[in-house]
Amino acid sequence: MVKQIIFCFYYVSIIQTINQNIMNFTIAADLANLDKIINADPIAITFFIGYMAMFASAVFFFVERGSVEGKWKMSLLVSGLITGIAAVHYYYMRDFYLATGESPTAFRYVDWTLTVPLMCVEFYLLTKPFGAKGSTLFKLILASAVMLVTGFIGETSGIDSNVFWGVLSTVGYLYIVYEVFAGDVAKLAKSSNSEALGRAMFLLKIFITLGWSIYPIGYMVLPGNLLSGAFEVSSIDLFYNLADAINKIGFGLVIYSVAIAETAKAKAANA
Repeated sequence: MVKQIIFCFYYVSIIQTINQNIMNFTIAADLANLDKIINADPIAITFFIGYMAMFASAVFFFVERGSVEGKWKMSLLVSGLITGIAAVHYYYMRDFYLATGESPTAFRYVDWTLTVPLMCVEFYLLTKPFGAKGSTLFKLILASAVMLVTGFIGETSGIDSNVFWGVLSTVGYLYIVYEVFAGDVAKLAKSSNSEALGRAMFLLKIFITLGWSIYPIGYMVLPGNLLSGAFEVSSIDLFYNLADAINKIGFGLVIYSVAIAETAKAKAANA
């Protein structure tokens, strides 16, 4: 009996030692990665900042749902989902990049496949109180799907065909630009007589034309493409990380500004 008790204590002490060694190794690895983020690799820094910025934005949008009128709560929920999904993916993209030194293309396109259609949903929700139809949403999501699928094929197909697939991806992007500037979205915004919506659409046009244009610039850095050789291939992640932060967080803040303005307007009308 005494031997069994001694053996149990001995076994527990071994397990504790192993766990402590694993913990020490994990902490050492985390510190090494942190040192790499802080001192050595600007791309790793952008992954870390992107993760923290997206996470903070998601918390903000979720909390602020209580500050807006009922019909705008869904818009802020979607804004929170966009930045929250991006935060999760940036956490894993950061670890993947630190472990391999390679661009996390697959993780990034999974993120975009979820968040870009949600950004199209934001356009729909923004104009829905003023008469937007489901067909408008369908066309925006279809265009975003074309843009993403062809873009992914282009990034993973090699030097011989990435220009061709990049052109097809640009077609999807240009259709979204058309919708915002001259299509159903633009017409509804113009006929709404809402000053807040008009101001928001002006800002969103800037995001679509300038903010979203960062993505094709990053794509053109790929070998064999138009900007090949002008930048290092690794800089593609700098372009993409910058674009994600500007567009996803900025999009949400524009939606938030409209929601707050329209809520204040409704309260004043009911007072």
